[in-house]
Amino acid sequence: MDSKKIEKISRALADPHRLRILEKFKKKHDPLYCSEIHDFLDLAQPSVSHHLKQLVEADLLIPEKEGRNLKYNLNQEVLNDYIAFLTTLKG
Repeated sequence: MDSKKIEKISRALADPHRLRILEKFKKKHDPLYCSEIHDFLDLAQPSVSHHLKQLVEADLLIPEKEGRNLKYNLNQEVLNDYIAFLTTLKG
Protein backbone atom coordinates (compact mmCIF):
# COMPACT_ATOMS: atom_id res chain seq x y z
CA MET A 1 0.00 0.00 0.00
CA ASP A 2 1.54 3.32 -1.04
CA SER A 3 1.85 6.35 1.22
CA LYS A 4 -0.74 8.41 -0.70
CA LYS A 5 -3.35 5.69 -0.17
CA ILE A 6 -2.48 5.42 3.52
CA GLU A 7 -2.83 9.19 3.90
CA LYS A 8 -6.22 9.21 2.14
CA ILE A 9 -7.53 6.41 4.37
CA SER A 10 -6.18 8.09 7.50
CA ARG A 11 -7.91 11.35 6.58
CA ALA A 12 -11.16 9.54 5.90
CA LEU A 13 -10.98 7.83 9.30
CA ALA A 14 -10.23 11.09 11.11
CA ASP A 15 -13.92 12.03 11.28
CA PRO A 16 -16.21 10.64 13.99
CA HIS A 17 -19.22 10.38 11.65
CA ARG A 18 -17.23 8.26 9.21
CA LEU A 19 -16.08 6.03 12.04
CA ARG A 20 -19.72 5.56 13.07
CA ILE A 21 -20.56 4.52 9.50
CA LEU A 22 -17.81 1.88 9.55
CA GLU A 23 -18.90 0.67 13.00
CA LYS A 24 -22.39 0.12 11.61
CA PHE A 25 -20.94 -2.23 8.97
CA LYS A 26 -19.25 -4.20 11.76
CA LYS A 27 -22.58 -4.70 13.50
CA LYS A 28 -24.65 -5.47 10.41
CA HIS A 29 -22.27 -7.56 8.23
CA ASP A 30 -24.43 -6.70 5.20
CA PRO A 31 -24.53 -3.88 2.67
CA LEU A 32 -26.01 -0.62 3.94
CA TYR A 33 -28.28 1.60 1.91
CA CYS A 34 -27.78 5.34 1.86
CA SER A 35 -31.16 5.82 3.56
CA GLU A 36 -30.13 3.51 6.45
CA ILE A 37 -26.95 5.50 6.98
CA HIS A 38 -28.89 8.75 6.89
CA ASP A 39 -31.33 7.44 9.52
CA PHE A 40 -28.74 6.51 12.14
CA LEU A 41 -26.37 9.44 11.57
CA ASP A 42 -29.10 12.05 12.00
CA LEU A 43 -27.35 14.48 9.65
CA ALA A 44 -28.62 16.41 6.65
CA GLN A 45 -28.54 14.42 3.41
CA PRO A 46 -25.74 16.53 1.85
CA SER A 47 -23.55 15.85 4.90
CA VAL A 48 -24.21 12.12 4.72
CA SER A 49 -23.35 12.15 1.01
CA HIS A 50 -20.11 14.01 1.75
CA HIS A 51 -19.03 11.45 4.35
CA LEU A 52 -19.90 8.54 2.08
CA LYS A 53 -17.98 10.15 -0.78
CA GLN A 54 -14.88 10.47 1.41
CA LEU A 55 -15.07 6.80 2.38
CA VAL A 56 -15.60 5.74 -1.24
CA GLU A 57 -12.67 7.86 -2.44
CA ALA A 58 -10.49 6.20 0.20
CA ASP A 59 -11.66 2.82 -1.16
CA LEU A 60 -13.08 1.84 2.22
CA LEU A 61 -16.60 1.54 0.81
CA ILE A 62 -17.72 0.08 -2.50
CA PRO A 63 -20.88 1.69 -3.89
CA GLU A 64 -23.35 -0.38 -5.87
CA LYS A 65 -26.33 0.99 -7.73
CA GLU A 66 -29.53 -0.93 -7.13
CA GLY A 67 -32.38 0.63 -9.08
CA ARG A 68 -32.65 4.20 -7.86
CA ASN A 69 -30.81 3.42 -4.63
CA LEU A 70 -27.18 3.12 -3.71
CA LYS A 71 -25.95 0.47 -1.35
CA TYR A 72 -22.47 0.29 0.12
CA ASN A 73 -20.25 -2.64 1.00
CA LEU A 74 -17.23 -2.48 3.24
CA ASN A 75 -14.00 -3.08 1.33
CA GLN A 76 -12.46 -5.64 3.65
CA GLU A 77 -9.33 -6.04 1.53
CA VAL A 78 -8.34 -2.36 1.73
CA LEU A 79 -9.21 -2.23 5.43
CA ASN A 80 -7.08 -5.32 6.10
CA ASP A 81 -4.15 -3.85 4.14
CA TYR A 82 -4.41 -0.62 6.14
CA ILE A 83 -4.49 -2.51 9.43
CA ALA A 84 -1.49 -4.56 8.31
CA PHE A 85 0.39 -1.34 7.56
CA LEU A 86 -0.44 0.07 11.01
CA THR A 87 0.74 -3.18 12.59
CA THR A 88 4.15 -2.75 10.94
CA LEU A 89 4.52 0.58 12.78
CA LYS A 90 4.44 -1.17 16.16
CA GLY A 91 7.98 -2.37 15.63
